[in-house]
Amino acid sequence: MLEKPDETRHPQAKKGRPTPKRSEAEANRRTRVTVPKDRKEAARQARERMRSEREKQRTALMEGDERHLPARDKGPVRKFARDYVDARWSLAEFFLPAAVVILVLSIIKVPAIQLLSTLLFLLFFVLVILDFVRLGFGLRKQFAERFAGQNTRGAVAYGLMRILQMRRLRLPKPQVRRGEKP
Repeated sequence: MLEKPDETRHPQAKKGRPTPKRSEAEANRRTRVTVPKDRKEAARQARERMRSEREKQRTALMEGDERHLPARDKGPVRKFARDYVDARWSLAEFFLPAAVVILVLSIIKVPAIQLLSTLLFLLFFVLVILDFVRLGFGLRKQFAERFAGQNTRGAVAYGLMRILQMRRLRLPKPQVRRGEKP
């Protein structure tokens, strides 16, 4: 099966830079590969590479740069899941703060308040689970419409875990406002 060439690019289009001479290309290849002299030096270079890679990923998470995101956050499916979740209000994102308040209420030595805190926790927990189910079905339906035939495995769980986090603490940072269409 032959594929049609991309019609937006002319076959004689320039690449924007001159082709390097063979001697320059070989010299570049030789200088890029620096083999460490000993094991400690190799470990130091590996740590330095990992540190720079983590720094790139951290800045990408803060700014939303798709090129340097970690593998779990890359791709159009994950971006859509993030935008879908970030565009909605959800009870699940208030679960952790509410759990702290309910925990403080349960410490108080008044039996009526302790009973109230237990009932509040159970009610809130059930409401969050119902919110998860609603969001999960909506996200799965949108994936079926927008990404039919593509691998969306794990993306619903990714969206559900994201909605458990408070909006300010989500990484990558939300790129859409609440109420916007993703």
